Amino acid sequence: MRVIISGDHAGMTIRNEIKSLLEEKGIEYEDIGCSCETSVDYPDYALPAAEKVANGEFDRGILVCGTGIGMSIAANKVKGIRCALLSDVYSAKLTRMHNNSNMIALGERVIGPGLAREIAEAWLDTEFEGGRHERRLEKITAYEGKTE
Repeated sequence: MRVIISGDHAGMTIRNEIKSLLEEKGIEYEDIGCSCETSVDYPDYALPAAEKVANGEFDRGILVCGTGIGMSIAANKVKGIRCALLSDVYSAKLTRMHNNSNMIALGERVIGPGLAREIAEAWLDTEFEGGRHERRLEKITAYEGKTE
């Protein structure tokens, strides 16, 4: 598995925690987030990461900003991306099992690094169930094709 990580100025602590987790799990990753403390525009960091997942360069992506909201909205504008905004472990598992999410967004001002790590680990370790959920995702994919 290859994971892309990105984030704006408000997500550096959690990004570092996630990178430690990925290293411990032996998962290849690239961090394309900002390394500054001055305010930047989150779409400039969410969209390139989402494009890299959508085009198959990376299998999954993790985005971090202050709340995760802006990053998730931006990422979900990219065709083929299913980015879930997460703040609990249960949702992390279910978004993989039922929605086959390929990206997640986390809010550093909402959750701490310990919980962020638990969420990311649950999401990384959970597989898509397929079955009835596949039919639902096919409907979303078909709709994406209609809106071009």
